Amino acid sequence: MSAPQGDRQRDLERIEGALRAAGALLADYFDRDLAVEQKAPGHPVTEADRAADDLLRRTLPEAGDGWLSEETVDDRERLDKHRVWVVDPLDGTKEFIRGVPEWSVSVGLVEDGRAVAGGVYNPLADHLVLGAEGLGVTLGGEAAATTVCGSADGARVVASRSEIRRGEWEPFRSAGFEVIPTGSVAYKLALVAAGLADATWTLQPKSEWDVAAGTALVLAAGGDVRLPAGERPTFNRPRTKLPGLIAAGRPLAGLVIDLLVGAATRA
Repeated sequence: MSAPQGDRQRDLERIEGALRAAGALLADYFDRDLAVEQKAPGHPVTEADRAADDLLRRTLPEAGDGWLSEETVDDRERLDKHRVWVVDPLDGTKEFIRGVPEWSVSVGLVEDGRAVAGGVYNPLADHLVLGAEGLGVTLGGEAAATTVCGSADGARVVASRSEIRRGEWEPFRSAGFEVIPTGSVAYKLALVAAGLADATWTLQPKSEWDVAAGTALVLAAGGDVRLPAGERPTFNRPRTKLPGLIAAGRPLAGLVIDLLVGAATRA
């Protein structure tokens, strides 16, 4: 059951406040000489990630809410909660460390497994995308929506630089779309939701905190979001890894889903 619009609007106001505060904090850290730790090979973390996580956790959850964040030890009590905040306090840490301005703060709100509201903020690009089911999406306070591109020819697809370097986009070279290298999966999803790109996808596993907010945004903006095999994603699961994600505006979504489902089947 959807929340009343007044309640959902309040959720968005709280998300916006948290995003702006975390974005300002991270912008202050950006371009500093930060100490970098490795949580696992290829997975860096900095004091900026942890400071933003602490700020968001103090700001967002209310009594009875669950919490799932990349930078917080998982509390499995979230599995019994109706409402769960699914957060990446700094999506694109590698870009952040290298001084590339394509990182973002990602805040998603999940109710009974569905991504119902969210926001993604890239303070350096001044892109703040907010949205919720029943309320649509805004970019910088102005109404936005996914594009109505209906053909792969000329479509703008934002893609992971590392995936491009590894050759994972080579099978799609003849499809006719423009591939635009872009950091932060959450930011890529936000660009699709705001109509600044036509589609994005990855066939690499992603954590819920990477994509929950962006999923809410794309759906609220009128687009479609699927897993590589074609089913819709659900969130706040015991295992937080998703096998990849496909997001696009309609009607392009159907074409992309067919293309990617075929690729996943052949893999």
